[in-house]
Amino acid sequence: MESELVTHYGIDGLEDSRLRRSPHGRLEYLRTRELIRRWLTAPGARVLDVGGGTGVHAAWLAGDGHAVHVVDPVPSHVRAAAALDGVSAQLGDARELEVADGSVDAVLLLGPLYHLTEASDRARALAEAVRVLRPGGLLAAAGISRYMSLLEVGSDGRLTAELEPSVRTVITSGSYDGHVGFVPAHFHTAEELRAEVQTAGLVDVTVYGVEGPAWPALDAAGIAAFDGRIEAALRAARAVEQDPLLIHASAHLLAVARG
Repeated sequence: MESELVTHYGIDGLEDSRLRRSPHGRLEYLRTRELIRRWLTAPGARVLDVGGGTGVHAAWLAGDGHAVHVVDPVPSHVRAAAALDGVSAQLGDARELEVADGSVDAVLLLGPLYHLTEASDRARALAEAVRVLRPGGLLAAAGISRYMSLLEVGSDGRLTAELEPSVRTVITSGSYDGHVGFVPAHFHTAEELRAEVQTAGLVDVTVYGVEGPAWPALDAAGIAAFDGRIEAALRAARAVEQDPLLIHASAHLLAVARG
């Protein structure tokens, strides 16, 4: 898995621009930041950003006054994150963290759970997050919605008869084969993500839809129209962020819980 991630993310700065280059990426960034800030209210928290990439979220967390340490399997990501003010970084694996027990106030898993295609590996990553969290500490763990692929290719004209079986497979099983880009991954339902977090021993679990229902329309309108449409898209996302009938219209899900 690690070599596949290095190949996918480490060649051309792909991850560094992911949350800037598309309208829905920008929306994902804004909403993820908004939701984490809603929960991470104590000043000066010790934050472990596992799978934190080049430090896109670590940068604003450090700017908010938190002490942020990034762990990532991609060497170029670690170098980029370590160069940020107030951020430290090291190579590592979400399933085996080189971090002391009960030593951090918050753990972010904003990428590992969908890259870990085996349920046992996701359980190991969550168990490690629980281990390093102080009692009552905060976990924020992201998943990709099983309906993301359908919404994307159904909106941009790429859903063909040949592609439809792969799209149906990810909806029914969560197994994504890379059919529209990205690496093979596991896509979640909201209840599946909630159950995995609860099974790890975390409490007060809340699952949010991140982008809400407007992200395909943002992409269709293009970057040039983003500034004029983003406020409405954010309002739409907030309105149904926990609505069980619309939560899967988001491209990403975010589970927030306490240790």
